[in-house]
Amino acid sequence: MIHLHIQSLNYIYMKDSPVICWFYAGITSAVATWYALRENENCRVIFIKTGQEQADSFRFLKECEKHFDHEIEIFSNPKYSSAFDVWERTKYLNGIGGARCTLELKKKVRYRIEDEMVEWKAQVFGFDANEQKRALRFSEQNPKAKGLYPLIDHLLTKENCAGIVKSWGIELPLMYRLGFPNNNCIGCVKGGKGYWNKVRDVFPETFERMSKLERQLNHSCINGVFLDELPKDCGKLPVLVPSCGLYCDPEFL
Repeated sequence: MIHLHIQSLNYIYMKDSPVICWFYAGITSAVATWYALRENENCRVIFIKTGQEQADSFRFLKECEKHFDHEIEIFSNPKYSSAFDVWERTKYLNGIGGARCTLELKKKVRYRIEDEMVEWKAQVFGFDANEQKRALRFSEQNPKAKGLYPLIDHLLTKENCAGIVKSWGIELPLMYRLGFPNNNCIGCVKGGKGYWNKVRDVFPETFERMSKLERQLNHSCINGVFLDELPKDCGKLPVLVPSCGLYCDPEFL
């Protein structure tokens, strides 16, 4: 087991510099943000808009903003209108270096915000208790971010986060209710076979558009198979079942 050193929120949150909370309109980033705001009001909660979110994400954002009693700032890369805009104009989907949409729509915006802020105390991310290795790798690759991971600190899984959000009286984003395990962009090039078969069922126009783009670029977003050749019974998605127990009462923690 990897033991990720998590600095105490009370220790790290000082009033001289803000803490950046990255809110991605998913349940894990929402709960991580909630914990950060409990410890210090000197936080900037930031949502990076990609232009390819499911519309209900903004309903969820507004309800979380009200629950937090704290503004959620929205930023985007004005150069692109959506992930499809990135893929079609750069003629690149993904590869060894990662997804081009992530670089253009998220990373470059995050880097710009960091440069404009100059100083910050830490950055809060929504990695959950099952993502310790991922969080450790992120911290090693991005030491400048000074990453904090409240969900790992409190041993909270994604299922726990779903229970917490429901306890707030906030309905989960529609993507979860449709059967997706994450509230990602519609048509994520980092999704697997089960994900894309789900997209085929729920968002057939997006599936067809990506299928045609793959052929135009002669590159599949799924390693080894083009979407127009993907068997319809291939792959499965994990089912998100909110876990209650003590975690439906965050104050008890």
